[in-house]
Amino acid sequence: MQKTVDASLVLENGREFKGWSFGYQEPVAGEVVFNTAMTGYPESLTDPSYRGQILVATYPLIGNYGVPAAEEEEGLLKHFESERIHVTGLVISDYSFDYSHWNAERSLGRWLKDHHVPAIFGVDTRALTKELRERGSMLGKIVVDGGHADWYDPNSVNLVDQVSVAEKKVYGDGRHRIMLVDCGVKYNIIRSLLRYDTTVVRVPWDYDYSGEAYDGLFLTNGPGDPALCKPAIRHLGGAMEEDKPIFGICLGSQLLGIASGAATYKLKYGHRSHNQPVVEHESNRCFITSQNHGFAVDHHRLSGDYLPYFINLNDQTCEGIRHRSKPIFSTQFHPEASGGPTDTSFLFERFIDEIEKSKS
Repeated sequence: MQKTVDASLVLENGREFKGWSFGYQEPVAGEVVFNTAMTGYPESLTDPSYRGQILVATYPLIGNYGVPAAEEEEGLLKHFESERIHVTGLVISDYSFDYSHWNAERSLGRWLKDHHVPAIFGVDTRALTKELRERGSMLGKIVVDGGHADWYDPNSVNLVDQVSVAEKKVYGDGRHRIMLVDCGVKYNIIRSLLRYDTTVVRVPWDYDYSGEAYDGLFLTNGPGDPALCKPAIRHLGGAMEEDKPIFGICLGSQLLGIASGAATYKLKYGHRSHNQPVVEHESNRCFITSQNHGFAVDHHRLSGDYLPYFINLNDQTCEGIRHRSKPIFSTQFHPEASGGPTDTSFLFERFIDEIEKSKS
């Protein structure tokens, strides 16, 4: 084993979990959450929805397949969900210092150090996850070699403003023009849309697109409290009065819920895994989904024009909404999930079908 430095995860309730540093050696603070996925740490760590959070990976061995090279495809990094790591810190049980994979360029530890992201291993992540499941998501801080960090609550600030694109970007040259409101978009959403003869116009989260021409509106995932995104909700309200198709994912679903007159609330510890079962409300069909969100729409407070689209089978929370007659719908889960499961990828085709019908 390589030389290591003592590090600890300290929770706001006073519990401390000791381990060793294998990332950037600086103290940090944020909200502690857990992810139960077995693989896909390059995708998870670059997911903007994790902004401000210290991620606990429950799968015991992390780092064994390293980190792929930063190859580009269609103007996007091929193996990642954004251009940088967004988690504040990483906590794992066992770290593999030796990695092996055909497309690995460097170790996970080296990648974290390059992006100035602290990480610790040797933590009893089972005990830590049980603590988070009992008490809910908590504030925490990673302390390295006796350092100090002040407490920080990421939900108190507009995290979407930190992860959204700064100016308009255009991808593809297809016949369907998609206005994509970037609240922290995962690259695989853009890749998924580009498969369907589209031009994707990616705009900042607070961009006023009311005077622009487009065939369909897409609301992306993103971090934090959706209620802080007031400009996005205001622009969305105007778009919902028209008949153009609208598709929202994750935070996009929450924005749609608020704009429709419902309310959102913070979940106890959120849904963050690759195997969450949901059921389509009307057909009763079940799908296995990938999820990463800490807030949900209160579907009991939806207006008469909106219905629940999917329901989580584990806790009966809302997993999407839809309009009774207009081509407006959303999902709380991720049909574009890179690494899978891909059970619900057909929803992108459904969105394109609605666009084609609206143009005919």
